[in-house]
Amino acid sequence: MPFVKDDEAALGKVPDNPSEELRALVALTLVPGVGSGRIRALLARFGSAQRVLYASIAELMQVPGIGMQTAQRIVAFDDWDAVDMQFEQAERVGATLIPAWDERFPPLLRTIYDPPALLWMRGTWTPEDHHAVAIVGTRRPTDYGLRTARQFAAALAREGVTVISGLAYGIDAAAHRGALEAGGRTLAVLGSGVDRIYPARHERLARAILNQGALFSEFPLGAAPDAPNFPRRNRLISGLARAVLIVEAYETGGALITARLALEQNREVLAIPGVLHNPASAGTNRLIRDSLARLVCTPDDVLEAIGFGASPVAQPPPSPPSLNGLERQLYDALEPEPLHIDVLCERTGLDPSTALVYLLQLEFKGLVRQLAGKQFYRL
Repeated sequence: MPFVKDDEAALGKVPDNPSEELRALVALTLVPGVGSGRIRALLARFGSAQRVLYASIAELMQVPGIGMQTAQRIVAFDDWDAVDMQFEQAERVGATLIPAWDERFPPLLRTIYDPPALLWMRGTWTPEDHHAVAIVGTRRPTDYGLRTARQFAAALAREGVTVISGLAYGIDAAAHRGALEAGGRTLAVLGSGVDRIYPARHERLARAILNQGALFSEFPLGAAPDAPNFPRRNRLISGLARAVLIVEAYETGGALITARLALEQNREVLAIPGVLHNPASAGTNRLIRDSLARLVCTPDDVLEAIGFGASPVAQPPPSPPSLNGLERQLYDALEPEPLHIDVLCERTGLDPSTALVYLLQLEFKGLVRQLAGKQFYRL
C-alpha cells in the first residue's frame, strides 16, 4: 500500500498514525545512502519519519549531512511494496520492529555515539539483559580459546549475566553455547537480516538462542551478510553490554574492532591472557600490555569489573550535601540510567548552557558522570 500524501499534508499537517510512522521509518532504511546517523538527523529536524517523507528537497537539504543526491532519493522513494514485504516477512519469521523511541529499545544502546534508528528482533529482550557481558574473539581459535570462552560464558550465565556475541564461528559460537548449556540468556547480534542466519551452519544454534534470548539486527530483513555490515554490527555488540571480554584475538580482526568501539562507548574492556608465542593471543596480550584492557583470569574478575551483585536500588545513597538550588534541581531530575541534556532541560526548564554549567559542577563533586553525546547519569 503506497504512502499517500493527502489533503492534510498539503495544509502542512501530517496525520498522526503509529503504523504509518513505522512504515515510513522502514522506508527510510531502504533509501540508498540513508543510514542510522542520517535518519536520526532527519527525525531530529522533522519530528517524525512521516514528515521526512512529506518534505521537499529544499527542506531536506537543510539537515546536516543531507546533500542534493540524498534528498532527491528520499523524495523519489516509492517502493512501498518493499516496505510491506519487510512487515510480511517479519510476521513469517516472528520478528518485531523496535524503533529507537520505543520503551522496549535496550537502554544501553541509547548511550552510544551512533545508536541504530531501529532494531529488528526475534526472540525476547528482558530488563535482566541490561546486565550483559559481550564475549568475542577470533573465528580461528585454539582449543584453549574455545574451552575458555565456553567456561566463562557458562559461569557468567549461572550468575544471571546475559552473554552477548555475534553468532560467528569460533569464540562467538562457544560463548553462546556456554550460556545456553548453563541455562542462561544469550543475545546474538547479526551482520545480516534476522531472517538470514550467518553462517548457515549455525541455524540450529540460532534456534536455541531464540528459546533463551534473542537475535538482533539493524539491517533490513533479507539483508545479506555483506562484509561492511560486520564492523557496524560490532558497535551494537559492545553497545548492548556493560563490558566486552576478548578471549582470543590475532593482531588484526573484528574482535579488536569491537574492543576499540567499546572503549569509545565507555565500556569496560577485559582480556584473557594467552601464551606469548601463540598468534591467536597476540591481540589480547597487546591490549593488556597497552593498558587498553583489564586482565582477567576468572569469571569472578568479570563480575567484579561490572559491579555485578551490588544493589544500589535496595541501598540508595544518602542525599548529597551542600547543593545549591539549580544543582539540586538537576540532581533530582537525573537517573541511574543516562539521560540526554535535552531531556534534563525539559524536566527542569533550564536552557542547555545553564544546565551544562551546573552538571559540570555536579561532575566535579563526584555525583554525576557524563557520557558521549551529552548523556548524563547520577552516580
